[in-house]
Amino acid sequence: MEVNVLERLPDPIILKKLMKIQASLNIILCQDEWLRYHSFIQEWAAGVSMAKIDNGAGDHLIILFSSEGSIIKGFDHESELSPHAQDDYQVLQGIYDDVPKELLALLENDAIQKDDATFCIWREKSDTNWHKGNVDIPKGTSDGSDFLVGCIFHTPEDFVEFANDYFELSLPLDVVAKIYDDIPITAEMIHILNPGCDVKEVLQELELLR
Repeated sequence: MEVNVLERLPDPIILKKLMKIQASLNIILCQDEWLRYHSFIQEWAAGVSMAKIDNGAGDHLIILFSSEGSIIKGFDHESELSPHAQDDYQVLQGIYDDVPKELLALLENDAIQKDDATFCIWREKSDTNWHKGNVDIPKGTSDGSDFLVGCIFHTPEDFVEFANDYFELSLPLDVVAKIYDDIPITAEMIHILNPGCDVKEVLQELELLR
């Protein structure tokens, strides 16, 4: 299963673009920032961008993009690998052990909650594939990576299906497809997707993702 998770991740350039697209759609669909499922901060730190998936139920996926490479920290609060499920409240051995120090250092921020982790995936700039911490996962348990990586929606069809379930909105596929094709988002497109939003405010917030 782990190999499949790593193979489902595109290269960092495409992944970053995907996360921006999903964050853009969340900005359009949800005025309340704290309720957004996908978010993106272009300048999280000097030379570092951050994408986040937060399902509001205690699970999250954080992706940091830098000149050294990219690192993904995931936390499934129901996983038996969670530090909260351990007697000593420690990140399980193997999750971070092999992560290059330059990438691991990116997680050293209180807002990242480094110790809330059930898996870690990374890719140095010189790598041609993703790597994952080598953890002994007991049979019948999960580290949450399959579930959380699955919350990265690669196609407009997948996002429309997600939005129908999470936001309870029926979105026109053709407009969502335009955004996935990286066509500049217009006021008209925003109005079609969410007639009740403040279009000017949305456009201002979208500008921050550039």
